[in-house]
Amino acid sequence: MTEQPNDTDAQSSTHASRPVAVVLGASRGLGFLVARELVDRGHHVVVAARDGMEVDEAVADLAHRGEVTGETCDVRDRHDVGELVGRVEHTLGPIEVLVTVAGIIQAAPAESLVLHEFEDAMDTMAWGPINAAMTVLPHMRRRGRGRIGTVTSIGGMVSPPHLLPYATAKFAAVGFSDGLAAALSGTGVTATTIVPGLMRTGGHEHARFGGDAVAEYSWFAPAASLPLVSVDADRAARRIVDAVLAGRPMVVLTPLAWLGIRVRGLAPGTTTRVMGLAGRLLPGPPPRAGARTVEGEQARSRVTSRVVHALTRLGDEAARRNHE
Repeated sequence: MTEQPNDTDAQSSTHASRPVAVVLGASRGLGFLVARELVDRGHHVVVAARDGMEVDEAVADLAHRGEVTGETCDVRDRHDVGELVGRVEHTLGPIEVLVTVAGIIQAAPAESLVLHEFEDAMDTMAWGPINAAMTVLPHMRRRGRGRIGTVTSIGGMVSPPHLLPYATAKFAAVGFSDGLAAALSGTGVTATTIVPGLMRTGGHEHARFGGDAVAEYSWFAPAASLPLVSVDADRAARRIVDAVLAGRPMVVLTPLAWLGIRVRGLAPGTTTRVMGLAGRLLPGPPPRAGARTVEGEQARSRVTSRVVHALTRLGDEAARRNHE
């Protein structure tokens, strides 16, 4: 008597032959570049982000390179993440690679911050990676294989001035990812903590600037664009994918990030004092409370300094390439 295939076999036969990778926060910036790198290495990549229109644009840009699927997903919502993982596992096959890149940047002096900015940062960059990893992990552990990558930041190792909500969330993400890597030892599943420094992704156009928004933009955007301070994002994406696929527990992407980590480890008190001095050189809060937080594109339109625009040119070009 011939054995009839069960539903699981029927579903498996329709799954893509390529390994499936999910990149959360892949519609633009570094996430888009990581997704592109995984497509080029033969993965079927699920491009996921909050904004459906941005997802569609990213998928259209990547479709000629290989197999790509777009999904709308908010990493802040664990139910949304759960539905995404279930859909992908059911329709495309087992998720072999998960990379969480979703992030936001709020640049402002501490006096200009409000609690909801910390909540938004934590929900996106701390709870986001937790929601994603803990949802996909049971599937990976059951199969005895899988790669999880969490993009953190040098801001999760050394807290920089005027980026307090960002640093708070990134410190949490580093602790989670590093602890997860240790907890998964010997299981066949790995977790990679990715620690970039400043990168030329064009992310300054979607960063949020509070306090004196123009002044905040005028220091942050050039710092995220200049070659001696920031690194090429395409090269960073290649190194990220190399590390995740190899199952390395941590990858630090820039010499300045390595230096910051070493100095912090050797002299934590001195590092904090240096960050304090650096903060005193940055713009202070506006004379009147209630200044509105604006996105980078809006802050840029108010900048009158030709020098700032010139120093930000490489970052602006990266923004156009990376869907920022």
